[in-house]
Amino acid sequence: MKRTLGTCYYPEHWPEDIWEKDAARMVETGLTWVRIGEFAWGKIEPREGEFHWDWLDRAIDVLGRAGLKVVLGTPTATPPRWVVNKHPDMIAVDVDGKPRKFGSRRHYCFSHEGFSAESRRITEKVAQRYGKNPYVAAWQTDNEYGCHDTVISYSDAARLAFRDWLRNAFNDDIDALNTAWGNVFWSMDYADFDDIDLPNLTVTEPNPAHALAFRRFSSDQVVQFNREQVDIIRAHSDAPISHNYMGRITDFDHYKVGRDLEIATWDSYPLGFLEDRVGADAERQRKYARQGDPDFQAFHHDLYRAVGLGRWWVMEQQPGPVNWAPYNPAPLPGMVRLWTWEAFAHGAEAVCYFRWRQAPFAQEEMHTGMLRPDSADAPAIIEARQVRDELIDAPMVQPAQAPVALIFDYDADWAWTVQPHGAGLSYFGLVFEHYRALRRAGLSVDILPPDTRDFSGYAAVFAPGLMHMPDDLKAALNAADAQVVLGPRSAARDAHFSIPNPLPPAFPDLDVTVTLVESLRPDSPMTLSGGGAFAGYREELSGEAETVMTLTDGRAAVKRAGHVSYVGGWGDDAALERIVAMICQAAGVPVMDLPDGLRTRATATERFWFNHTDSEITFGGRTIPAAGVLREAS
Repeated sequence: MKRTLGTCYYPEHWPEDIWEKDAARMVETGLTWVRIGEFAWGKIEPREGEFHWDWLDRAIDVLGRAGLKVVLGTPTATPPRWVVNKHPDMIAVDVDGKPRKFGSRRHYCFSHEGFSAESRRITEKVAQRYGKNPYVAAWQTDNEYGCHDTVISYSDAARLAFRDWLRNAFNDDIDALNTAWGNVFWSMDYADFDDIDLPNLTVTEPNPAHALAFRRFSSDQVVQFNREQVDIIRAHSDAPISHNYMGRITDFDHYKVGRDLEIATWDSYPLGFLEDRVGADAERQRKYARQGDPDFQAFHHDLYRAVGLGRWWVMEQQPGPVNWAPYNPAPLPGMVRLWTWEAFAHGAEAVCYFRWRQAPFAQEEMHTGMLRPDSADAPAIIEARQVRDELIDAPMVQPAQAPVALIFDYDADWAWTVQPHGAGLSYFGLVFEHYRALRRAGLSVDILPPDTRDFSGYAAVFAPGLMHMPDDLKAALNAADAQVVLGPRSAARDAHFSIPNPLPPAFPDLDVTVTLVESLRPDSPMTLSGGGAFAGYREELSGEAETVMTLTDGRAAVKRAGHVSYVGGWGDDAALERIVAMICQAAGVPVMDLPDGLRTRATATERFWFNHTDSEITFGGRTIPAAGVLREAS
């Protein structure tokens, strides 16, 4: 697949007499793709049933005749005021019972039937009009599901839909639900599904089984909403369909949404995420303030490659300072180029910069673009042109299976969210820290969904924190020809959030039992013999499996039987480094000791080196400049 560039454009924001000049300039910059339309519902249909297509017809024609391929978005993320007036109860409700208001975006509840009908109607109109347009080469459904905490809604519509979802899940058997949830505790038994409310505004925490079920329901509502749009588009167009996911948004199952699409895309904002979502300490935020975390973007590249079944893009690449993080510095010179090549190294087909021109009005007027508001070049377009020139001699994208795999499970993230057991503990954080440790060792990593059952070709598979592990997953991992790493909290709950008996992990051929769990104060880590510590979370392990790492007090920290290891705690950086080295040695996978900020990624034909620091790095006879990229034939 050829590597291509693109941008996000809003012709409705600009005078029509500059559209042709913009399009020609995009082509000169080396762009192939231009995404439009995802926020234009009010411009298309300013009043119910009154459609204004002429401007969008001309915009698509101008862009297409210039040689650009259009990605057309369904405009359902921004329902106009008249839609809200028609359906005033379509507004989502937050956990405190407060309704959201009109005046921004994503102001709808996925469970509201009236809004779902409006969404299908506008999608049908757009797809009918442009489904066969030769310039519309791809589609995007809605925009950034989950942004601004908009998946989980505690509305009346959600309450009614949740009850129906539960009836279906438990075959209309309320006794089965009561048993599965353990409702005998605190006299929480229900006589009828209509008695079940949403798990918010309770005196203390709700039943965790109830809370987990509501998160699963909320995710399924997103999947259904997206599928309705996909089915409509497919009836009118053969072009591939995508959705643009986000960083560290886990409120819905991206794999399930992705199964209905041809392409997964995501919106990459390295500097904004460093301040907003990475969870880095103050020193690390300062060190990487103008570069972004060395692993956060790469993690999502690999995640969305899995979500897209191999086909994925960056739909929005940060080009300069953004407007929404606590602090919004400008990227270090060279970083826009580095981020672009990093995405390509992980298999991206396209990298599209957000946005073409900085808006001089409304909520994003402080968000930079490829051009300044006065249409002069912004720094990002200069680096995009450099990538354009470098792509001329670059080989086609040829992905290769990585030597190690890491399982990421959205359902496990919901379970940890419902019951973290300690302040600041999260499944995402646990998995991400394992990913970082693997990358620090110079390894390329494949992220796998939890329904994977074939682990052929992997030397090692890491599955930390998978709260619920079905028996067939355990069997597949047990049969895998790979080193397998479990824990902490792997297989700690059954499908309905009860502690299983026999006690976890109850893994075939692994005589290990977790007999006690504890969360640790941040200032009270438990040190390991030989270096490193468990911080945040620890488990007491018993059983006949060999103890291969211990705490300094002699208690088991890691136990192993055959090719399966169980880690009884949340390792800090030093502990994870030791665990990765031990597992890779057993698997026959060579590791590196990379300098801080240097990362590498291998494809079938190339090896890339990325310097995420503001200083030159020399490693293995190579010198990579600050914010630099080195490509080698592999």
